[in-house]
Amino acid sequence: MNTFGNKFRVSIFGESHGQMIGVVVDGVPAGIPLSEEDFTEDLSRRKSGAFGTTPRVESDIAHIQSGIFNGHTTGAPICLTFANKNRISTDYIQFENHPRPGHADFTCSSKYKGYSDIRGGGHHSGRVTIGLVAAGVIAKKIIEPISVYASVIEIGGTKQWESLIEKAKNEGDSLGGIIECRANEMPVGIGEPFFDSLESKLAHIIFSIPGVRGIEFGDGFAAAEMMGSQHNDPFVSSGGKTIKNGSGGINGGISNGNELVFRIAVKPTSSISLPQNTYNFSSGKVEELKVEGRHDTCFALRVPVIVEAATAIVLADMLL
Repeated sequence: MNTFGNKFRVSIFGESHGQMIGVVVDGVPAGIPLSEEDFTEDLSRRKSGAFGTTPRVESDIAHIQSGIFNGHTTGAPICLTFANKNRISTDYIQFENHPRPGHADFTCSSKYKGYSDIRGGGHHSGRVTIGLVAAGVIAKKIIEPISVYASVIEIGGTKQWESLIEKAKNEGDSLGGIIECRANEMPVGIGEPFFDSLESKLAHIIFSIPGVRGIEFGDGFAAAEMMGSQHNDPFVSSGGKTIKNGSGGINGGISNGNELVFRIAVKPTSSISLPQNTYNFSSGKVEELKVEGRHDTCFALRVPVIVEAATAIVLADMLL
């Protein structure tokens, strides 16, 4: 389904090459100051056109359709829409029978019996994450004073990635990366074990972001190579502060008052212009496919603000 959350509910709609992308946010308390300008900063951070990203550039202006009156939330559902105007849909016709490796072309066509919209990846495109970012702007207002910040810490296995991205772009290839997210001023007690633990809810929404391949909290997978004496977090104050933060700020699925810390792995962009040999369902043979169109060399560069938004959405839902 396309809805996430219980008290703070986010529903996204639209396709990459449809008329618009949109999001409906329900459960927002009344009286929160909110205008279309409030969305500009985060939407600009997700926007394409920068080094290593797709040359497809949209205005990404938020149009408020409901839920705001006199500059404040009314308590009614908030609907935001974003126009799609820079579309070149002919680039995607060939993928109906010759699906791109690593993309959703084949699985969607099979699941929806050929009726899915494959233009630009349709509803599975990274373009749809604009709705998450917009919902995150609202969520960030609700969770104050908690602040959430995410950044790229590694691309293609290195921390110095500029020349690597240029090389991949020139070769028609792509790169993945690692994003780290931190949330400060976390209170003790966010999380509802067993199935609604803080890690479970975060992992759920994070894996909804196209291209995410893994998530780890605190010491993460490195904890498997540690002794308990190395990984444990001895407490140093009555507020729950610890010497280190191997747990990433969560014990037993509940926030412990320390900084929330997790990292995610984002795969290389599936759409690459480098020729690949893959099955053509029309001819019944494995044939060369060269993907045309405008695609990110490294989508991970645009992911930090999406991760921030997803984190804020979870925290808003659980706090409300």
